[in-house]
Amino acid sequence: MRIKDILLALCVVIIWGVNFVIIKLGVTALPPLLLGALRFVFVAFPAIFLFKRPKIPLKLLLIYGLTISFGQFAFLFCALRVGMPAGIASVILQSQAFFTLLLGAVILKESLQPTHFLGMFIAIAGLGILANGATSGGIDDIPLLGLIFILVAGLSWACGNITNRIIMQHQGEEKCSALSLVSWSALIPIIPFLLSSWIFEGEDAIVQGLAGFDWSVLGVILYLAYLSTFIGYGLWGVLLGRYEAWRVAPFSLLVPVFGLSSSALFLGEHINGVQIAGLILIMFGLITTLFGKKIIQMIRT
Repeated sequence: MRIKDILLALCVVIIWGVNFVIIKLGVTALPPLLLGALRFVFVAFPAIFLFKRPKIPLKLLLIYGLTISFGQFAFLFCALRVGMPAGIASVILQSQAFFTLLLGAVILKESLQPTHFLGMFIAIAGLGILANGATSGGIDDIPLLGLIFILVAGLSWACGNITNRIIMQHQGEEKCSALSLVSWSALIPIIPFLLSSWIFEGEDAIVQGLAGFDWSVLGVILYLAYLSTFIGYGLWGVLLGRYEAWRVAPFSLLVPVFGLSSSALFLGEHINGVQIAGLILIMFGLITTLFGKKIIQMIRT
């Protein structure tokens, strides 16, 4: 890869890593489900007037929007609201890779390799350590509810990934762009977010949140809607168009690195030794799952 494109890839993973800090700041200022609604309002408008509606079945568009947009971010935002550290959340959310493999095997009949099972076993061990490794009284605590929420967010992301693969298979000669799919699918979660906010957070919380809306909250929403979504996905799509996926994909493993470092830098989050061990196992499991077969082939040659 050219130096210019390596820098572009690093910019994307930095944006996505810092994204967890921005969300943490956002859910302290607004109810998380209301924040989700506002985020996707800004994603959808005015983007749907700039990109043509993807020519895919409405059912698939609905499923995609409800899983990768509503499900993922509703549970992610709520996890951070109930006290899940942003840095640790950035690592655990990568469980989506394992869920995607399992769902791909069940729904799409994709084959699983021994390295996939080994990687998932290692990552599950890491999750077990995290679930039992909370410290006593401090920002380093990992709330069990937050951990469950993050895992459900990862599962929702994986459901969206599988739906995306099905969408790609249903496309005709005119393929839809990633930004077109992101823009139009952003319409889907707006009403579910608003209804969920009204039911679970209540009118008073919504009114108080909107009353406290200021430039800092607007900055959070603009970051989530434009930097993280359009700039991030846009640059990532450019890179995937220039290079093979195996050259670009490994950069995504740096997202938790920047998530952890930015959380420590901006939020003062710290992790203890037990949690470090759990996070290392999760990352090692992820690397084994994604690249284990290639690593073995390289060693043999």
